[in-house]
Amino acid sequence: MSKKIVVIGGGAAGMMAAISAAERGAQVTLLEPNERLGKKLNITGKGRCNVTNNCSMEELMANIPCNGKFLYSAFSRFNSQDTMAFFEALGVPLRTERGNRVFPQSDSAFDISDALRHRMRKLSVRWVRDRAVSVETSEDGAVCAVAGEKERYAADAAIIATGGMSYPGTGSTGDGYRMAEALGHTIVEPRGSLVPLESDDGDCGKMQGLALKNVELTAFNKKNKAVFREFGEMLFTHFGVSGPLVLSASAHLRHWQREQYRLVIDLKPALDEQKLEARILRDLTEQSNRDFEKIVAGLVPHSMVDVVLGKLGISGELKAHSVTREQRRALVELLKKFPVSVTGPRSVREAIVTSGGVKVGEVQPATMESKKISGLYFAGEVLDVDAYTGGFNLQIAWATGRTAGICAAES
Repeated sequence: MSKKIVVIGGGAAGMMAAISAAERGAQVTLLEPNERLGKKLNITGKGRCNVTNNCSMEELMANIPCNGKFLYSAFSRFNSQDTMAFFEALGVPLRTERGNRVFPQSDSAFDISDALRHRMRKLSVRWVRDRAVSVETSEDGAVCAVAGEKERYAADAAIIATGGMSYPGTGSTGDGYRMAEALGHTIVEPRGSLVPLESDDGDCGKMQGLALKNVELTAFNKKNKAVFREFGEMLFTHFGVSGPLVLSASAHLRHWQREQYRLVIDLKPALDEQKLEARILRDLTEQSNRDFEKIVAGLVPHSMVDVVLGKLGISGELKAHSVTREQRRALVELLKKFPVSVTGPRSVREAIVTSGGVKVGEVQPATMESKKISGLYFAGEVLDVDAYTGGFNLQIAWATGRTAGICAAES
């Protein structure tokens, strides 16, 4: 008689777990209250879905700052190449882009979620639109059922794959933490990773809505060590800073309680200081009777002009021919090292990924089974594991989902 397995959560990890268990002959019921499976998956990578990262095991591990060793067994079972082969076998052609990021050739995340749904349907996975409330155990402490809001589902094993607490609109509302905690598991406090950053610098609000492209962002700790440096786009907001570069940086800023971080923007990364100064000198010479603010306006976006003048302490009405060498040097320095103070991350609900979750020391790394409850498994973001941006977080979902599904079916 086939094993009855209930998978809680219809995201990336949950769908992979359901498929993997069904492929091993299990009778699988997937509980997902959303009207569509893979709701969060469909908005990842701006709707393009960065499926995985086409890299070696060493690079994979190097991009997981939180509990990477715990994932070694899961990645050994199902690595990036396995993920790519899996989706191509389901009829989704992929391509590798800059930074070894892997996307569907169609640039549509729906192709990934649709492929998973079709595979589940083929394997007779039963999807029920119900919200799991608790996992029930028998007298001997093993999983025996999952209680939903609508009905009770008998189970030989349950896989909790409910995600974290980021993007609550997609269904990640912390249900998995509550269920795990009720069964005796420790929850490492969830916080945001890949999250916008708050600043106490009033200049951010003055530049609200300004998107900077082709800039280099560096994050420093209080010892003045660069902990992140990357080239790309970012955005000023009413509370501080956001955008792709800032989200990527935030995953490297993990110790707000004991650290002080600051950001520095190179607004002109294509020019070194000498070339930039030569360009400014040329502008000042060729437009010697113009106001200094007009010179600055030729170097930075409009909403930055007053902020730059304020930081320099120079009147915008100063004529170009009156600008001193020291003032010129100060402008070069500011354009190459524009400072932004940051005070902490935004709420976990604004994050792309949740850091924190079920304590990994209470989970078997080779099987994803609970060390406390027989027949209870975990997969994906509900666990206290997270990675940098670039497809690594989805690779965690695929690998842990695969492991949990196979082991739940075969144990």
